[in-house]
Amino acid sequence: MPSRNGPVHVATISNRQGGKVYVTHLLRRTYREGGKVKHETLGNISHLPDHVIEMIRDALQGKAFLPAEDSFRIVRSLPHGHVAAVLGSLRKIGLEQLIGSQACPERTLCVAMIVARIIGPSSKLATARGLDAESCSSSLGQELQIESVSEQELYGAMDWLAKRQSRIENKLAKKHLSDGSLVLYDVSGSYYTGNHCSLAKHGHPRDGKKRFPQILYGLLCNGEGCPVAVEVFEGNRGDPKTLASQVKKICKRFRLKRVILVGDRGMITNARIDEELRGKEGLGWITALRAPAIAKLAEQRVVQPSLFDEHDLAEVASPDYPNERLIVCRNPLLAEERARKREELLQATEKFLEKIVAATKREKRPLRGKDTIGIRVGKVINKHKVGKHFIYKITKARFSYHRDHEKIAKEAALDGLYVIRTSVPAEVLEAESTVRAYKDLSKVERAFRCIKTVDLKVRPIYHYLENRVRTHVFLCMLAYYVEWHMRKQLAPMLFEDDDKEAAEALRKSIVQEAQRSPKAKRKELTKRTEDGHPVHSFQTLLKDLATVAKNRVRSTGGPAAEFDLLTEPTPLQRRSFELLGLSPSL
Repeated sequence: MPSRNGPVHVATISNRQGGKVYVTHLLRRTYREGGKVKHETLGNISHLPDHVIEMIRDALQGKAFLPAEDSFRIVRSLPHGHVAAVLGSLRKIGLEQLIGSQACPERTLCVAMIVARIIGPSSKLATARGLDAESCSSSLGQELQIESVSEQELYGAMDWLAKRQSRIENKLAKKHLSDGSLVLYDVSGSYYTGNHCSLAKHGHPRDGKKRFPQILYGLLCNGEGCPVAVEVFEGNRGDPKTLASQVKKICKRFRLKRVILVGDRGMITNARIDEELRGKEGLGWITALRAPAIAKLAEQRVVQPSLFDEHDLAEVASPDYPNERLIVCRNPLLAEERARKREELLQATEKFLEKIVAATKREKRPLRGKDTIGIRVGKVINKHKVGKHFIYKITKARFSYHRDHEKIAKEAALDGLYVIRTSVPAEVLEAESTVRAYKDLSKVERAFRCIKTVDLKVRPIYHYLENRVRTHVFLCMLAYYVEWHMRKQLAPMLFEDDDKEAAEALRKSIVQEAQRSPKAKRKELTKRTEDGHPVHSFQTLLKDLATVAKNRVRSTGGPAAEFDLLTEPTPLQRRSFELLGLSPSL
């Protein structure tokens, strides 16, 4: 009987029938019989997937296979998705070219510091270590082809950037401002823990840290809140004193012939209007009146309750403000809140005063002496800023007080009232648009929140040279410029209202509190987007994107070879990159 222990192989047979080709894969054994080579079919494996058939074919030919875990090694994984999102956005909005039209090491390092400020704010030393090829904490260094960098090289790049700040701001202004634009301006500050910086001075504490000096910085934004320029000032400079340099910047450096500058009541004061703004051709301004000025208008009966019988907004005129428009607004909700807060502060002050009254009446060691009692009263009376609403009587042995109801009623009559003051004619900007422009200053306040605390963390300031401190703040502004654009694109996935038109339609008057659209309320209630993804804050979304890792894979089955392989993005991560118009692989 012939031996049938010959080799087994896969035979592929193709047959054409009626214009179609049928492929059959057969498992066959080859043997000899009577001097002839014959084939024995052991089975039909055509039903198996093609890649399995090929593996069987290779195995029968003597090729060896190892488990995947024995063939490849992941030698390193770096967080990458957040880098791809931020760096890709920076390049997409053209900031890299704005910083420098020609590629150079300094431009690369500045881009690295901006991206690092968004994905993980830290000192320049920690940033340098995070970019180093051996100790990197993300794929940022690899994407920018930075092998190694020192802290001093980052300082050198900052010095290079400082010389280009004016040029970059001019380009940003050309891109985001035009004749007739609104320009929003406000000032904030951050305390400084060192004692070597010439900019750090004791002044009005913006962060509530009275024992520390501070630096101030003024931010210019367009009407949408997009940052255009920033300037750093000494910490003891008053807000109005920063205005002159901004007017010069807008009119001369940015070369805007017509512009409307918007600043709050503490910024654009009577003195600044007379010295810096009045008479400047093409320069309009919008601000608001302080409480004493509003009270004076009420005494002159320019502002009366009858103005608001039908509307919550009215234009009035006063000889004290020639060639200007005054727009009086009344917000009932603001009035209720002001009344509630005043009553709380009055009661809190009365608790302090009652303790002094009790001290004068106690049997043991009673509080005595007109001067001694007066000193005790002086320490507490204005703690809550309502001392003007009390009447006191101090004798050598007694202290008494009561509320000044006449003053309280006089102040309460102005609750909820505010007056917008502007030089812009009504044909250029109607009353509601003027009020909206002033309220848009909240967009600058939001920028300060992001720069100071929420995202970019301008503090702690590790620099003490004046130009380095200025450039550090400028880098934070550029980082917010990138974040502002990213937030705009990612709004559907964030706790932000991405249906502004619907929200504005719910608002019956510009004086009323801003409303959230039904879409935003659903996101807030369900914590889910319309696509069913979890709703995020900007920072938590970046953390989620960071889980898209860039894996360095090494082959061990054959000749040593390495390649990069990205983690497969989740549906949420893919949606994020779609909104940004980017790909995870830069």
